[in-house]
Amino acid sequence: MTNHLLKAEIHCHIEGAAPPHLALLQAEKYGVDPQGFMHGDTYAWTDFAEFIRAYDKVAALFRTEEDYALLTESYLTELAAINTIYSEIIVSPDHGDRIGLGADAYLAGITDGILAAKQKTGIEARIIVTGERHFGPDRVIAAADYAARSKNPLVTGFNMAGEERMGRVADYACAFDIARDVGLGLTIHAGEVCGAFSVADALDLVKPSRIGHGVRASEDEALIARLVETGVVLEVCPGSNVALSVYPDFESHPLRKLFDAGVRVCINSDDPPFFRTSLKREYEIASGMMGFSEAEINKMTRTALECAFVDEETRAKLLMRFDAAGDDAPNRP
Repeated sequence: MTNHLLKAEIHCHIEGAAPPHLALLQAEKYGVDPQGFMHGDTYAWTDFAEFIRAYDKVAALFRTEEDYALLTESYLTELAAINTIYSEIIVSPDHGDRIGLGADAYLAGITDGILAAKQKTGIEARIIVTGERHFGPDRVIAAADYAARSKNPLVTGFNMAGEERMGRVADYACAFDIARDVGLGLTIHAGEVCGAFSVADALDLVKPSRIGHGVRASEDEALIARLVETGVVLEVCPGSNVALSVYPDFESHPLRKLFDAGVRVCINSDDPPFFRTSLKREYEIASGMMGFSEAEINKMTRTALECAFVDEETRAKLLMRFDAAGDDAPNRP
């Protein structure tokens, strides 16, 4: 069991983290029939297209600043209950605009949820603004502009998510230049649906410090060596990869191969309830199905803290707390 281990998560989409019980309450609040996207108390989908439809319908249940504060506080409180000390939440200002709430109110609600959860539990959290690749370069650039103009101190990173098979990384590179110029941390979804070339393109053209997923890098030994040399961190989400059939099972998942090769990796949950998972389960999968020892799991958690998009004072405090917990723990194999 890994419940006693301190945890960190740096790859989770806020709408994708909505607990099903909260989605049901929101559906009741707005008079929405959940039958089309829920089966009992779980989200219902059978393939990627249905997953996207279910995701969008759940996201549509959060419509106000207060809704987003509740969603964010609920998820972070859930994380804190399993000894998570740090979380980064992926958010989309475009989504706030599309639902008529507006990007500012959307971000304000998420911020209120982060502050409420910290006051209640002590968990630290930050916000990664993301552009959605399938809406085209102009929208991703606009998201980067929005992040760059943000005066919110919790906005510390920029990302690009969405349909990896659309467009070329080169089409979006200037968005990352905008974010880099104002000091935001850079990460990009790559090497999930598409192969190792997607990770190589991201490294060449975006020069991020982290890659979202990146597991397909395991198919290219030279790329693995490059990741080891550069120290770029892969935000790995095993439950998501298996649920979306990137890999057929956890035994064939390359997290172990990447870790043993010396690639810096960490464990994350992506869109947890949609994939019948949670950060707690991801840690249990690493231990029980992938055979990682507690020391190896702790190394991955420490990697997440070392590469977190936070100021150095906050990082030092998180690492001190993490290391102190390790020093106090009884010896385990």
